[in-house]
Amino acid sequence: MPDTILPQLLVDLAERVIVANRRAGRTIAVAESCTGGLVSAALTEIAGSSDVFEAGFITYSNDMKSELLKVSQDVLETFGAVSIATAWAMAQGALKKSHAQVAVAITGIAGPGGGSEQKPVGTVVFARAERGASPDKVVADMRHFENNGRGGVRLQAALCALELLLPDSSVP
Repeated sequence: MPDTILPQLLVDLAERVIVANRRAGRTIAVAESCTGGLVSAALTEIAGSSDVFEAGFITYSNDMKSELLKVSQDVLETFGAVSIATAWAMAQGALKKSHAQVAVAITGIAGPGGGSEQKPVGTVVFARAERGASPDKVVADMRHFENNGRGGVRLQAALCALELLLPDSSVP
C-alpha cells in the first residue's frame, strides 16, 4: 500500500512534475487559493522534492492575496478573486517572493456555495508565470469543472495545476 493520504492519481502526477522539472533543471513555486495547499501537499509527497519545489503560498483571503503576493486591490475589486487577472498576478507574486523559475497559481470556487451566474461553483482559474518571460506572455485559462462536490472540484483543479507545472505544457 502506498505511503500517502492523497489520491494516487494526484501523487503520480506530482512525481512526474518533480522528475520532469529536475531533469529540466528548474525550480517551481505554487500560489493556491481554492485548493488550499493540495498542490503543495502532493508535490511534497515525493521524496527529494525539495530540490525542485521551492515555495507554496496559500492565500485564501483577498487580503492575503494582496499582502503576500502583491495582487493589487484594483485587480481584486475590478475582476474579482476568481479571474485571469488575479491568477496572473498571484503567479507573478509567487515568482517575485521566491527564487523559482516557474510558478503556477490557482483560484476558484470549490463550493458548495459562493458561485454566481457569471462564475458558478466549479469555476477555477489557472495561470503560469516563468521568470524572464515576456510580461505580455500571459499563460492563463478559466475552466469549469462539473460540480461533483467540493473535494472533486479541488482535486480536478490540483491536477490541472500540476499539468501546468510540466515543462513545455500548455494550459489544459
